[in-house]
Amino acid sequence: MLPSDRTARVGYVLKVYPRFSETFVVTEILSREAAGEDLAIFALRPTTDARFHPEIARVQAPVTHLPKPVKLTDAWVVLREARAAIPELDTRLPGILPLLVRLDPPEAVQGIHLALSATEQGITHLHAHFGSMAARVARVASAIAGIPFSVTTHAKDLFHEDVDHELLHDVLSHADHVVAISEFNRQFLQHRYPDLAERVVLIRNGLDLTRFAYDEPGPLSGPLRVAAVGRLVEKKGFTHLVEAVRQLVDRADNDRGSGHGRGTRPAVQVRLAGDGELRETLTEQVLASGLGDTIELLGPRQQEEIRDLLRWADVMVAPCVVGADGNADGLPTVLLEAMAMGVPVIASDVTGIPEAVQDGRTGQLLSANRLGEGDVSELVDALDRVADPAYPRAATARAARDLIEAEFDTALQARRLARHQQDDVLLVG
Repeated sequence: MLPSDRTARVGYVLKVYPRFSETFVVTEILSREAAGEDLAIFALRPTTDARFHPEIARVQAPVTHLPKPVKLTDAWVVLREARAAIPELDTRLPGILPLLVRLDPPEAVQGIHLALSATEQGITHLHAHFGSMAARVARVASAIAGIPFSVTTHAKDLFHEDVDHELLHDVLSHADHVVAISEFNRQFLQHRYPDLAERVVLIRNGLDLTRFAYDEPGPLSGPLRVAAVGRLVEKKGFTHLVEAVRQLVDRADNDRGSGHGRGTRPAVQVRLAGDGELRETLTEQVLASGLGDTIELLGPRQQEEIRDLLRWADVMVAPCVVGADGNADGLPTVLLEAMAMGVPVIASDVTGIPEAVQDGRTGQLLSANRLGEGDVSELVDALDRVADPAYPRAATARAARDLIEAEFDTALQARRLARHQQDDVLLVG
């Protein structure tokens, strides 16, 4: 039991809230609220998204948008307010000065803002998603307010070439626990920061399985319907998907032209949902490849629209690669959604993806290195294979759903996270 005067209240620290592409955060928050937890949200930047998933409206946690300072006097005002509200500030601030001077000034000031706001709102634990800005601000607030904090690390915050690993180590070394979303990431963190090994825990991004009903796939009829979803950026590998479809179509045309093809090369139809910096590049690639009638770029879609897309699809493809800047996907949530719904999947072996897509059992796994080098032959063959009537669609889909239920249920993962953070309240309280 918690001390009577120390009721657990977790404050989520997020760079931007709400964010259209971060459905995993909302899923986690909703799952914890459904379990009766008291949460609050602190956002460091206003959203610039024009579209929002309906699930946002179900979040009950109050949202505090921490002001970004625009002049020096802003820092002095919040420092004066924090000193009045946190008696220990005078003794705690010197210890955090070496970190403060390394941070961008807005982060340092927002850390003080967060300490003040979290204290006023009775927060007992701060939890940041991503080991970058949100974690740094939480680290400052934790030191000033005496509130423990934790961090969920993902991908860009670990693998991008711009990551300051010395600063990241400082932040993570002061966290009560560090969450890795995959075994791959857990091992990466333990190898990179061996002194933190004992506090790194594996807690996967999960799905609300009640919202992703399983439907066993039947035999194909008509063209092979391929779905792909994600931001249109290099690491998603969608340029390689377009090239693979071009080669698949060319292979079918050559078979027909030769007069002795096997006659089973699939016609194909692709729908790609998402938006991003490569939209124009992909549009030009589709048209230059003569695939204007084959590949449709849908733009951004809400979660229910993505579920409709997955219901339409015969296969979901996630051809992820490691970007030139070192950035890589962690484990795309939409890939898990497809597996939960019974849609066969094809994906590459980037970071944590092989922990869900087990080649020959729960899907087909490709070499990300070969894809990144422009060799799409494995992807072409995988598309060809999944269109074959002999492909074990139902057995593969059932195995995928079983894995999702066992390892990626958000209720289970959220309980694991809550246990760590409630233990902090017992210790501190």
